[in-house]
Amino acid sequence: MAHGDITHIDIPVTDFAKATDFYSSLFGWTIAEIPGYEGYPMWQAPNKISGGGLAPRSDGFTQPRSYVEVDSIDDTVAKAVAAGAEVLMAKAPISETSWWAVIADHDGNSIGLYEGTTDAGEG
Repeated sequence: MAHGDITHIDIPVTDFAKATDFYSSLFGWTIAEIPGYEGYPMWQAPNKISGGGLAPRSDGFTQPRSYVEVDSIDDTVAKAVAAGAEVLMAKAPISETSWWAVIADHDGNSIGLYEGTTDAGEG
């Protein structure tokens, strides 16, 4: 995906089995745990393009969060902070070739950032 594309959407859940049944039956999503990402079932829409994960709900994660593909998290965070954003989670590794971070815009909207490539297998 190109810089600026929405690449992933995490949905906070409290019951993985119930959420898996709900989303797969409602939207026809394929939902499965991928080796190396246990405890984080990933969903894929029928179009085989849209996807994301079912992530544990927490105090700071109560609404779905979109992740935007960026060429450089470091550069994007610096530009966002200069424009008034707040860093909610600093850059952290997902794999050896991918990273993520979370910022909040001036209205408090949480936006995930994604850089790199991740082999999450076939959904």
